[in-house]
Amino acid sequence: ASSASRSEKSKRREKKKKKMRVKRQKKNRRTVRFFTVCFGFRQPFKVLCDGTFIHHLVANEITPADTAISELLGGPVKLFTTRCVVAELEKLGNDFSESLEAAQMLSTATCEHEEAKAADECLSEVLGIKNSEHFFLGTQDAEFRKKLQQETIVPLVFGLRNILLIEQPSDFQRETAKDSEKRRLNMTDTEKRLLAKKTSKIIASNREEGTIVNEEWGMPRVISTRNVLGVKDRPQFKRNRAKGPNPLSCMKKKKDNSTEKRRPNSNSGAQKEKKEAESDTKKRTRKRSKKGKSGPESNE
Repeated sequence: ASSASRSEKSKRREKKKKKMRVKRQKKNRRTVRFFTVCFGFRQPFKVLCDGTFIHHLVANEITPADTAISELLGGPVKLFTTRCVVAELEKLGNDFSESLEAAQMLSTATCEHEEAKAADECLSEVLGIKNSEHFFLGTQDAEFRKKLQQETIVPLVFGLRNILLIEQPSDFQRETAKDSEKRRLNMTDTEKRLLAKKTSKIIASNREEGTIVNEEWGMPRVISTRNVLGVKDRPQFKRNRAKGPNPLSCMKKKKDNSTEKRRPNSNSGAQKEKKEAESDTKKRTRKRSKKGKSGPESNE
């Protein structure tokens, strides 16, 4: 009984874990979709890693890191770091030697400052406010994550033991997405000027042609066909009336060629005489008698 109860408990735990995984995957997909639709993030996703995130991946043996992060984001991934992050890991000593080797294997993102700075300052300068390079940032520093959510448009990746997660978009990021949508819907000043020029050209061309145009919108104005008493001046629809007789009934009759064929030709008699003369000139074939073939020949 005890073994059966343990097996049932283990099955229930597995079911709960599966449900939690499905919920996490849905949340992660929503956040990635939010940034791809609203801010133009595209595959392959660029992930900028700091020293804390690299050390977390190495300590918890989340390898290979690119496959784990690609499963999290739902697409191919390229991992980046900066020179300042590598220099910071070198200063920490032998405890971070493995994470230093892993960081040196990643591709480096260019930072414009010449002298080495702190990793937080370097990463914030590389990202900027708009994050024009469309980087994801991997970090384990909670305070740095909160700061970035209030200032920049950066999706944040972090680890929780053996699990990787994405921060949900903040209020600042959602408001910026709404503002960008409004800007897309509304016309800019240059677009308004172009529209005004086009409408003026349309109005001028219609006036030259003699059509009546609504000057406010540049569209032709509909004129009613009714007079003051409410009676139509002209019929709205034309009736289908017969315009003339059927052209097939007016065609002339064709002549019969059978009478011409029956007429005797004058040259027919001469042709018959030629045929008879040719038949006389032909050799006559000798016909053999069949009497001798009926039985064996007798030599009497």
